[in-house]
Amino acid sequence: MDSEPLARLRQIVRSYESAITAFSAGVDSTLVAVIAQQELGDKAVAATAVSASLAPSELDDAQRLAEELGLNHRLVYTSEVEDERYASNPVDRCYFCKTHLYTELEQLASQIHARFILNGLNVDDLGDWRPGARAAAERQDHVRSPLHEAGLGKNEIRQAARELGLPNWDKPALACLSSRMPYGARVTPEKLARVGQAEQALHALGFRQLRVRHFADRARVEIAPDELARVQSEDLRARIEADLLALGFPKVEIDPRGYRSGRLNEGVVTLPVISG
Repeated sequence: MDSEPLARLRQIVRSYESAITAFSAGVDSTLVAVIAQQELGDKAVAATAVSASLAPSELDDAQRLAEELGLNHRLVYTSEVEDERYASNPVDRCYFCKTHLYTELEQLASQIHARFILNGLNVDDLGDWRPGARAAAERQDHVRSPLHEAGLGKNEIRQAARELGLPNWDKPALACLSSRMPYGARVTPEKLARVGQAEQALHALGFRQLRVRHFADRARVEIAPDELARVQSEDLRARIEADLLALGFPKVEIDPRGYRSGRLNEGVVTLPVISG
């Protein structure tokens, strides 16, 4: 028998009748996509946006996970990196990214006659700077946030995902590669590829949750605090520096404070983005 939060989520998704889930393979969107598939059947589609800001490993994960879970999976191709409003990397960069995403998904929805587009926004997301949510709020007739509507936060989402046996229930939170660059620093395909390769090199060393921040004069490596001790205990500093210098970073620093979500958002004013 479902827990109360999961039952509530099912009821909300069932009311949509047909939907496309914006599927990134993170735990939030995976939970939404699976519930949509279970409740809406062949009227549910999971769609992954492919662009230069998506790490190749994340695309691989999305395709593998969709196959494992039996999702009706599509790929859509977005070009936000070619949009000057995005590439100039303003503080509301994510708004333009989501605008491109929802435009593509609206076209797909029209083709397959899907009533709604679903995202993974939850009640805990509103504590950080999330201008991308504004793009959803502007499309309330088409874009819905079932996790938010059901009142689910991150802990409840992971619990529900675990309850359903989803293989990624404990996957660390991720963000697009552009989030590794400080606001105002131009986003280019070359920088995005360098960051993706750098993070893949660190994952290959066994680190699970991390970010490689791309500054003009250096790479700043942020590793989850509970994993950071491995750098010293296993004498990995020189290896990390060599791997990243080989990718073209002029200098490499390892942040002794470790990784903290939203580090580059600190100092950005949080604004309400969902009404009601």
